[in-house]
Amino acid sequence: MRLVNPLNENAPVAASLAPRLSRLEGMTIALLDISKPGGNIFLDRVEHRLLNERRVAAVIRVTKPTFAKPAPPESLEKIRHADGVIEALAD
Repeated sequence: MRLVNPLNENAPVAASLAPRLSRLEGMTIALLDISKPGGNIFLDRVEHRLLNERRVAAVIRVTKPTFAKPAPPESLEKIRHADGVIEALAD
């Protein structure tokens, strides 16, 4: 019998935060829906506000097939050139 420790035994690796955008006007923003219930409703409102209040140049919408797995490469390719990404995480 082999016992496995359920705690993460890996030492955490320090990472820096992505730089914040200094402005939104004229930027391309990707909205990533991870397929949790209500995420599309939330992102519809965010998209409306980005376009009408923050005057972003474009909004790219991407929906993951399921929240239980990482985004497939083709989804990541669609958002790769965006200036920023907003992800809807919870229902």
